[in-house]
Amino acid sequence: MERAIELAREGLSLAHPNPMVGAVIVKNGAVVGRGYHLYDERDHAEIVALRQAGRDARGSTLYVNLEPCCHTGRTGPCTKAIIDAGVRRVVAAMEDPNPRVAGRGIAQLREAGIPVCTGVEEEEALRLNEDFAYWIRTGLPFVTLKAALTLDGQIAMRPGHETPITAEAAREAVQRLRHSADALITGIGTVRADDPLLTDRTGLRRRRKLLRVVMDSKLRLPPKSKFVQSADGDVLVVAKQSADSAKSAALERAGVEVMRVGSAGGHVSLKDVLKELGRRQIVSLLIEAGSELNGAAIAGGFAHKMVLFYAPKIMGAGGVPFAQIPSTWFRKAPSLSRLTLHGFGRDFAVEGYFQDVYRDNGTDRED
Repeated sequence: MERAIELAREGLSLAHPNPMVGAVIVKNGAVVGRGYHLYDERDHAEIVALRQAGRDARGSTLYVNLEPCCHTGRTGPCTKAIIDAGVRRVVAAMEDPNPRVAGRGIAQLREAGIPVCTGVEEEEALRLNEDFAYWIRTGLPFVTLKAALTLDGQIAMRPGHETPITAEAAREAVQRLRHSADALITGIGTVRADDPLLTDRTGLRRRRKLLRVVMDSKLRLPPKSKFVQSADGDVLVVAKQSADSAKSAALERAGVEVMRVGSAGGHVSLKDVLKELGRRQIVSLLIEAGSELNGAAIAGGFAHKMVLFYAPKIMGAGGVPFAQIPSTWFRKAPSLSRLTLHGFGRDFAVEGYFQDVYRDNGTDRED
């Protein structure tokens, strides 16, 4: 099963909007088939592994990190292929969170006389596809909030001022986070202050370009900014319904898509943005923004996971706080769970979850 999960990770940025799945077929103590899923190559991991195993699949054991599908989508049901191949036993790490499957694949295999064992390396399998599990049941992207800050919780020396905080090792880890995301969202304040690119610079393969989204209610995105100058069908600016049409036309001529949504408290509605991104099959979303958008994401209950990169520094008075959140919110604030500490040279990161998105049965505070 560990090998199946390792194979599944080959689908990072290449499998969405489908889950990452790996399969290993074993017969007489030897591996006779392996496979993993890539969206553009259509075949599911089980089918790839069965094809490699050939006749050796008969009487074998299939290990897969996700329950085999039992419905016809872009391909036929994997359960039928497994049954027809004569597989003797199936070990699945977890049930498929897709409501179209959700235990039915396991039931079909058992009805065909194939024993199915579940729960092996389940926690690792859940984490691997936590974004897919949330999106497939809610239609909304799984949201990770990332920030780099000092030990006293500051992200910049003063508003509108770019302040490098973490060192190279932590920045490389941020690139890996971007690579695992389908889209990245930031605020116009961050773009105007730092003029960042916010691109995936890992050099690793992606099926889709990282969609860069800017919350810009009044369309203040500078035409000479790196965002606009580098736009290649991968920049989306979100404005309020009343946004100036001349500004919109200029941005669109530069290759930037402009989307108008409703407002909430005078700002672009983050809830409406998430709904639209989910409709566009954005499964995983990374927030890299300033204190205003960070605060809105946390206080509004939109962030599921948070990764905070800390530098061993104190900024002192006058800095920009990590998030603008009313002090009254603290009493009802959820605690981060499943905390993990990562070291990056002199810097470190704290990773934790606001919500257990797999076990919440699809409910969430923004619904």
